[in-house]
Amino acid sequence: MRLTVFGPGYPFRGGIARATTELAAALGDRGHEVLFLTPRRQYPKWLYPGGSDRDPEACRSLDCAVAVLDPFNPAGWRTARRRALEHRADAWIVPYWTWAWAGLWWSLLRAASRPPTVAVVHNPVDHDAHLWQRAAARRVLASSQALFTHARVLAAELERAYPSTPVGYHCLPAVVNPVELERDHARRELGLPGDRRVALFLGLIRPYKGVELLLEAVAALGKGSDWLVMIAGEPWGELGGLLQKQVRELDLEQRVRLDLRWVPESRVSTLLAAADLLVLPYLRGSQSAVAPMALAQGIPVLSTAVGGVPETVRDGINGVIIPPGDPAAITTALQALTVERLKDLAAGARQTAGDFTWSGYADALEGLLKRVI
Repeated sequence: MRLTVFGPGYPFRGGIARATTELAAALGDRGHEVLFLTPRRQYPKWLYPGGSDRDPEACRSLDCAVAVLDPFNPAGWRTARRRALEHRADAWIVPYWTWAWAGLWWSLLRAASRPPTVAVVHNPVDHDAHLWQRAAARRVLASSQALFTHARVLAAELERAYPSTPVGYHCLPAVVNPVELERDHARRELGLPGDRRVALFLGLIRPYKGVELLLEAVAALGKGSDWLVMIAGEPWGELGGLLQKQVRELDLEQRVRLDLRWVPESRVSTLLAAADLLVLPYLRGSQSAVAPMALAQGIPVLSTAVGGVPETVRDGINGVIIPPGDPAAITTALQALTVERLKDLAAGARQTAGDFTWSGYADALEGLLKRVI
């Protein structure tokens, strides 16, 4: 098939950029003729309250990529549409995750004689979406000829919302292939003790991810616990200062390490290798790109039951699932995760990691493409 894939890629960072790049690469590896249209810029500063949104290590640079998109410059949308139509693709593939790109997507979908479009739905709507942001999502998704998402529960949600539109799904594979590192070496590199259990939170720190509840849970463990929690990621807005204040007020300086900055890809593998457990205390959400990365490195996951995460993190097999919004449940789960139990779940993580591959993901998407072409 001739396919045009739209979305962020090299040199930008973030889970959507990595996932879209890996999808374009997987489709190319399977023999499709792929054009990957990427942005000249991803977000303006006022919309992204973090540091730079660029990281040359985050995504690989693909030969099929052409930087032509600018979601915040309507004057350039016609150029992007013309470049896409010139490829004469059998289908377009558009990621949807935020209202901020909805104007560009809507401009593309209005093109005359365009091919059928499959929207890869990372988030059906933005986190904490306002009414107009929900309307923007609906406008784009309702104009697509098929929807593809990353969990059965999300597919069911889309089927209810768009009953006449074909829907497919496949769990999201690891968007970074972690390098296997020796645990003691990783801990020495990070300055972490070798004789304590280490729980890791990894990723962009946003309000819906519930990191403050994780700190409450650690405080409830008591000073006699050997759990050490590492929180690594760039905070959203003022969250960094609030977390630092909470650590001081709860007297957690000896039990919590804060690394409040963007985590480059070269450091992800080191952090995972040093951890006994990945913790995702999300209050809500559709999925997690970090969970399959941990499982791919044999790290079990403690997560709340939000969105499609329980379809990747299987309770009692490769991790533990608890209710969201309950710091006492996090405390109880950490207390129950003995060294032996962690070893059992780590073995389960290695066994299930092979269930999520980019080849299988691309195969599932191909099935949906064939239905609409």
